[in-house]
Amino acid sequence: MADIKLLNPDTLGKPLGPYSHIARVKASEFLFIAGQVGAGKDGASFEEQCDLTFAALGAALKSQGADFGNVVEFTTYMVHSQDIPKFMAWRLREFPRIFPDGKYPPNTLLVIDRLVGEQYLIEVQTVAAL
Repeated sequence: MADIKLLNPDTLGKPLGPYSHIARVKASEFLFIAGQVGAGKDGASFEEQCDLTFAALGAALKSQGADFGNVVEFTTYMVHSQDIPKFMAWRLREFPRIFPDGKYPPNTLLVIDRLVGEQYLIEVQTVAAL
């Protein structure tokens, strides 16, 4: 089992959302999960794509005997900066359920020109420790 410490040193200030500044990890194995998108529902709203994306991540983790408690880092890609408040609201609503201990892994958020398909609004890449 991985030893994961999620840290927010005072010298870095309070995180701007539900994430930690640092993940300190001792593990024997890591999972590097390719970016997942909100595939599976045509015309899905941004929030629906978030639901689908994190469901796919949960399935990927489960397929390897892990869960969201094993996550040590997210990298989030979005195509519209105006969706950032929606993403923050989604995280505030859903992360307490996904991470019931209230410890959230680091997340880097990038706004890019587009994803693999123009219909996709968000993609999340994940690193987990086993």
